[in-house]
Amino acid sequence: MSLDGHLHAAAEEYPMLRETVRALADEKIAPRAAAADENEEFPWEVYKDLVAADLHAVHIPEAYGGAGADALATVIVIEEVARACASSSLIPAVNKLGTVPLLLSGSQELKRRYLEPVARGEAMFSYALSEPEAGSDAAAMKTRAVRDGEHYVLNGTKMWITNAGISEFYTVMAVTDPQAGARGISAFVVEKGDAGVSFGAKEKKLGIKGSPTRQVILEDVRIPADRMIGEPGTGFKTALATLDHTRITIAAQALGIAQGALDYAIGYVKERRQFGKPVAEFQGLQFMIADMAMKLEAARQLTYAAAAKSEQAMRGEKVADLTFFSSAAKCAASDAAMEITTDAVQLLGGYGYTRDYPVERMMRDAKITQIYEGTNQIQRMVMARQLLK
Repeated sequence: MSLDGHLHAAAEEYPMLRETVRALADEKIAPRAAAADENEEFPWEVYKDLVAADLHAVHIPEAYGGAGADALATVIVIEEVARACASSSLIPAVNKLGTVPLLLSGSQELKRRYLEPVARGEAMFSYALSEPEAGSDAAAMKTRAVRDGEHYVLNGTKMWITNAGISEFYTVMAVTDPQAGARGISAFVVEKGDAGVSFGAKEKKLGIKGSPTRQVILEDVRIPADRMIGEPGTGFKTALATLDHTRITIAAQALGIAQGALDYAIGYVKERRQFGKPVAEFQGLQFMIADMAMKLEAARQLTYAAAAKSEQAMRGEKVADLTFFSSAAKCAASDAAMEITTDAVQLLGGYGYTRDYPVERMMRDAKITQIYEGTNQIQRMVMARQLLK
């Protein structure tokens, strides 16, 4: 199915889109998920399949050759890919994370230059905000960008960068005015091929092992001044505005992981027999399944509501409670995913604890959704600030 930008046209498009992505995920992505995890290798074959189906960066507007999917359609794509493989779902999710700064603040020329190759599937786009000493306190970053005529020269180290080394393009936040605090940070597009760009070793992680996480090291990286995204000093504002939209994609990833675990556990308890009957007939287990589904559905409705608000904001409408909703969705969905995947492992008993069954991988993959794009402790701070201001 081609997305053709009709996705905001009619509500009946969403179930069709879900069926399309689920069929692709069941056929092409799920069978490769265990190997991507085991071998800790980026799933290039999955990337090619997503590109062939135009599902690798669905959010890019038609004006730049993209599918023009709205925020809810993007959530559904990420959710259905994550149901099969969390690492693979970072392809559409991180392509959105890396490019939203351009969509929000970039010049027309910059958007055309960098969004079109992503839409064509020729390049991926990562996002480089965090540093070794600047995680939750992102404004404490040390990476510097110094003006030199028609260029900027960047120096610094970015940390925990998803798909680093795989992506061709990087949105990099750097300090242009050290005296101005958060208002002295600017955003730039850095290319993998720029002289002075290198990558740290792949982090050895608990989960999402099919998606490389590495440092991005910038040593005297000289880039044209027109690669700045927006005006000087607006980078941190752009970074925070970006996260308002992309925390929702992490919520979507969490929903997908949880759905995959719940579906597997339900199939298992219907088949597994103890004491002469399927374990699904024991009320203790029925209550667990009911709670898992209830938590998942509550998080899903919150996430879809947040996606609707994200879409309104992307279209230029003023949405006062987007920040609250995106933080709430990310926090609720990731907490639910951790509980649901942990319960799924429990429902499979000893089998749940082995790599022969997918739920232990889903449990490991779920953990990161509580940590990245703002820890859930930070999300609670963000929500409280919105409520108390």
